[in-house]
Amino acid sequence: MELLLIRHATAESSAASDFERALTDVGSSQAEKVGRFLKQSNLVPDVTLASPLVRARQTAEIICSSAGAESPLIEPWLACGMRPASAMQELTAYDQFHRVALVGHNPDFEYLAAWLLGAQSGEIHVRKASLIYFSRLTPPSQGACLEMMLPVSVM
Repeated sequence: MELLLIRHATAESSAASDFERALTDVGSSQAEKVGRFLKQSNLVPDVTLASPLVRARQTAEIICSSAGAESPLIEPWLACGMRPASAMQELTAYDQFHRVALVGHNPDFEYLAAWLLGAQSGEIHVRKASLIYFSRLTPPSQGACLEMMLPVSVM
């Protein structure tokens, strides 16, 4: 399996609750840019899974629309607080797909990326709207091959 980790784009700094923080105009533009990059790079996911938080859902919806991909599926396990081992266990339900995209949050994605690479937590920084592309992922096992890590600014 190939795995794309995409951190949500720039969101409002405050809202009625953290769950409800929506994307800013900058965040919407970032998400469109990521989607176009995926399409131009032939990296469109077979399935996109998103956190239920508004900013992640919006990011995933815009990316899918821009990339020409199917609408995202909302997965509660991608909400803030996801742990690497549980994420890998959840991914086994999607092992029929070649390329899976996850749209979620930090520090969860930093922990997951570090865990997949056998690195220490804190050794990988995942910026907003950035893309991390792994190949040779075999859920629920630990380990993968890092193919690329790009911030939206270079897409």
